[in-house]
Amino acid sequence: MELPGLGEHCSERTCKRLDFLPLTCDACGKVFCKDHIRYDDHKCSSAYKKSVQVPVCPLCNAPIPVQKGEIPDIVVGAHMDKNCKYNPAQQKQRIFTNKCLKPGCKRKEMMKVVCEQCGGNFCIKHRHPLDHDCKGSSHPTSKA
Repeated sequence: MELPGLGEHCSERTCKRLDFLPLTCDACGKVFCKDHIRYDDHKCSSAYKKSVQVPVCPLCNAPIPVQKGEIPDIVVGAHMDKNCKYNPAQQKQRIFTNKCLKPGCKRKEMMKVVCEQCGGNFCIKHRHPLDHDCKGSSHPTSKA
């Protein structure tokens, strides 16, 4: 070899390729070839220092601020242990909340079914003015 001082070997233990244009990882500072320069390709243990992603709490879906140099998993774990606003009761929110105003009817609907004449909220069975003895308008409605 005529120029033995040129190039460096890839730091990836499975590669060790002599590269004449070596690249240095900005997170761990090791030298790699073009095939192993990405954090995932050489399983960089310092990649979290350069990460710009904001982790999200899996319980309350709040973004968790992480300072440079901190490991995101540890910060999210500390959030979950100390000040997570997760409330399991929120997951059991009632869907059927619109109670029928017809006397004696106990049905509830997911969406409001409002009578155009009296403005009352009724279930599907009592939605028509004749079905709930509507007193809203003075003109009679036909039973068509």
